[in-house]
Amino acid sequence: MKSEIIVVGAGGHAKVCIELLHAQGEKVAWCVGNPDSPDTCLGIPVLKSDDHLSALYKDGYERAFIAIGSNNVRNKLAKKTTETGFKLVNAISPAAVVSPSARLGTGIAVMAGAVINAEAVISDLCIINTGATIDHDCVIGLAAHIAPQCALAGNVHVGNLSFVGVGSKVIPEIHIGESVMVGAGSVVISNIDSAVTVVGVPAKALNKF
Repeated sequence: MKSEIIVVGAGGHAKVCIELLHAQGEKVAWCVGNPDSPDTCLGIPVLKSDDHLSALYKDGYERAFIAIGSNNVRNKLAKKTTETGFKLVNAISPAAVVSPSARLGTGIAVMAGAVINAEAVISDLCIINTGATIDHDCVIGLAAHIAPQCALAGNVHVGNLSFVGVGSKVIPEIHIGESVMVGAGSVVISNIDSAVTVVGVPAKALNKF
């Protein structure tokens, strides 16, 4: 078994995740991108098709990280990668503050300045981005993304594959459904159904304005 990590993704988000992995003392061997990807990503050589995953696994690589910003694509590629045989690792900045009582899934990214407080649950494939704060007892669902500088108060639930945009605020006890898009700078003061986009202060569904 080779200890180096395969990063699936070769864009801007991958750059941040590669630096997180390096900060943890990990080494990245290859990035796996698409035909339009650059030849390297932060100096890491890029293979331009996820069809390379099987060959990499046969070559002895067993650890991977999915560095894709899109929630749906990240979830899809994670399934393909794990079905190939890879085990997903976490990329957590040493400059993040994570409660010892928080429960963390696999394949998650936690960026610099993020705070995850007591007994919060961060599910598999989540992104807790730069400077985001997740207060006590929050539950962040599968492959959800909490964008930079968001603030979630206590007991907030964010559903699978949902996105909370840059600088948004969510008051305590709010439930946000699955596949929700919360626009940047929104203030969420009421529960949100699944599969809707909300924006504004206070946040409202686009089709209800």
